[in-house]
Amino acid sequence: MKPYLRVLAALAILAAAWPAAAQQQNNPLTTKLEARKVVRGADGKESFAPADSAKPGDVIEYVATYRNTGKQPLRNLEATLPIPHNTEFVPGSANPADARASLDAKTYAAMPLKRTTVKDGKAVEALVPVRDYRSLRWSASELPAEKSATFVARVKVLDDTGPPGAAKAGQ
Repeated sequence: MKPYLRVLAALAILAAAWPAAAQQQNNPLTTKLEARKVVRGADGKESFAPADSAKPGDVIEYVATYRNTGKQPLRNLEATLPIPHNTEFVPGSANPADARASLDAKTYAAMPLKRTTVKDGKAVEALVPVRDYRSLRWSASELPAEKSATFVARVKVLDDTGPPGAAKAGQ
């Protein structure tokens, strides 16, 4: 199987990324996870199709919905979305927009990510290419009783099979 077809495996990874508390029995936090292919019609309007497979250039939208089925608010939730290799985050697609990004799924910062490099002997701040983002995270300080919170982001399937950050030949 081509690596870019493994994009949908990220959904299983996403399920594992939710807080452990969400996976315990009798816990009021439930999750619904979806991956859907974004299809643009001839008129430019978007629709969605099943994301059973993906090919280079396809855009996949991940939607994760938390629901508090309990009678008390839940606090300090963090929703984490791994970004599969051979895909890149689509800038501006995170909803809510306050998602933080990570290159290593450990350290998160506001987007766009920046790094310091040395150019002509001077420290220079440069933007990190979005294809190097490996994870997004949202924080929800409180999820009220019997309410839901939804987190959305899109990734584009790349047409190369090299490591993250590697440019394709001819680029």
